[in-house]
Amino acid sequence: MGRRRKKVEEHGNHEGWAIPYGDLITLLLAFFVVMYSVSSVNEGEYRVLSETLLAAFRGEPRTPQPIRIGDERAGTIREDVELDPIPRSLVDQPPLERLEESGDGDGEAVALEEDPGEETRRIALEDRARDIEAGLRIMAEEVRQSLGELIELENIRVRESPFWLELEVETDILFPSGSATVSAAARPVLEQIAEILQPFPNPVRVEGHTDNVPISTALFPSNWELSAARAANVVRLFQDAGIDAERLAAIGMGEYRPTADNATAEGRNLNRRVLIVVLAADAPEGPDSLYGRYDETGENG
Repeated sequence: MGRRRKKVEEHGNHEGWAIPYGDLITLLLAFFVVMYSVSSVNEGEYRVLSETLLAAFRGEPRTPQPIRIGDERAGTIREDVELDPIPRSLVDQPPLERLEESGDGDGEAVALEEDPGEETRRIALEDRARDIEAGLRIMAEEVRQSLGELIELENIRVRESPFWLELEVETDILFPSGSATVSAAARPVLEQIAEILQPFPNPVRVEGHTDNVPISTALFPSNWELSAARAANVVRLFQDAGIDAERLAAIGMGEYRPTADNATAEGRNLNRRVLIVVLAADAPEGPDSLYGRYDETGENG
């Protein structure tokens, strides 16, 4: 009887995991390589594309600088951005109204149409300017009709411009000498002016002016205080008469905006005055509000 061969027991393969693991590592490596290539900016290709587009729309290259092709160092693009933060293609473009496009090859140029919105804005501004001037003209006409007698006597003077209406009132009919209290006789005149101005939205600046004769009292140490107090009292009267306080401003000009020579009594009398200035609704803030109300000598224009 022959001997039975003993069967050799086979061992299991414990390293089968290595194959899928190697495949996974290979796929991850490929993934990160692709991601890196996508995230890297090739400046050479970017410049080629930029120059090509610019030449197509402008008809000539933008700059004689050589085109760098190939990968650049990591810091190159950052340095270019810091030196030239605004794209040159935007800086070099001509204004919209002068921009032209090339035609169909025969050299004919086609101009872009003008922006219709710009024309609309221009017409609106012109209409607004006409409305402002018309409103000031209406106020001036009402003042002349209401205060015609004082205007004929030159106690009140009316000056007009497209940007402001100025009423000059001599202080002789408003205040006693050296005082800032509105006289009883002048209150009806100022109330008439306030009634005319009240319906309109325009800013109103009241300016007090004096001559150059010094004053030094407990209430008014100088002409600054006297002129400011007179303007403030007129403003207060206007407010009591119904004019919105936000439209009003009181400004003391002292002796520094003369309209005549202070060397004569007549000139000093002309310089002692109160100006009621009605500004255009869009006028800037400020004592003179510019608009040429004072010429280079400081006198009223």
